[in-house]
Amino acid sequence: MNFTVFKRISIKEHSELGEKFIQDKIAEDPSIIGLGDLILKDKERNQPTAGRLDLLFQDSETNRRYEVEIQLGRTDEGHIIRTLEYWDIERKRYPQYDHCAVIIAEDITSRFLNVIQLFNGNIPMIAIQINAWEVDGKIGLTFTKVLDELKIGLNDEDKEVYEPTDRGYWENRGSIETVKLADDVLGIIKEIDNSFEIKYNKYYIGLIKNGHAQNFIVFRARRNNLKTEIKLERSDDIDNLLKESGLEWEYNNRNDRYYITIVKDDIPKNREVIKEVLRWSYNDWNM
Repeated sequence: MNFTVFKRISIKEHSELGEKFIQDKIAEDPSIIGLGDLILKDKERNQPTAGRLDLLFQDSETNRRYEVEIQLGRTDEGHIIRTLEYWDIERKRYPQYDHCAVIIAEDITSRFLNVIQLFNGNIPMIAIQINAWEVDGKIGLTFTKVLDELKIGLNDEDKEVYEPTDRGYWENRGSIETVKLADDVLGIIKEIDNSFEIKYNKYYIGLIKNGHAQNFIVFRARRNNLKTEIKLERSDDIDNLLKESGLEWEYNNRNDRYYITIVKDDIPKNREVIKEVLRWSYNDWNM
């Protein structure tokens, strides 16, 4: 086995590198920044009264977009503000998408991370440190995620969220038919574990087991469909299963949940698919 030492170099001070070089390399292969299978939507995107956004990506499987800003050298407060401004402009122009701000910089200081963490949770933001390395006359890049966005989920101890209601509340908010769909899904869950029951709360329909909340899945009844939120790490196996089923679905990276929209015909047509996804989620929940 041959061993060699990689020499770290400054992108900002290198005569042949620069921001455009980094921008082009990321645009050519977005996978190198480690945010999944991304599609380039735009480079140097004009922002009304606010300059240009370096890169705009969209996840190939979901409606999530990433507003990416690159800074060579050390990060500063101005770069945070500019990144947030671009993110805010894009989310207001295209509210049908889920948006996330991304900062890529050579030197991300602890003070910078502390400032970003003040926003995280309210503003989805990711910080990635880029390093350039030289060996045998060749240059390589590495990208390290140093700050991920805060994962948001239901807090069962939050009295406002957990405020109990009754079936009638959800039949009025959604419909009798869509609340019945939650019963049908519960029937599938009971085939996995018969001890679950439905619990009606103000902001969602959850599950209880032996009197305790067990919300690996929650429901929100709408007028014409039932929105199901299933807690589960994303995987290609699950994605492929759902794609082949024809169910309407998406994945939310912020809270690690599959969102499946269920209508009346979906239960008999895709019962086994739904059961398989629920089984995966149940097993993960109980690990």
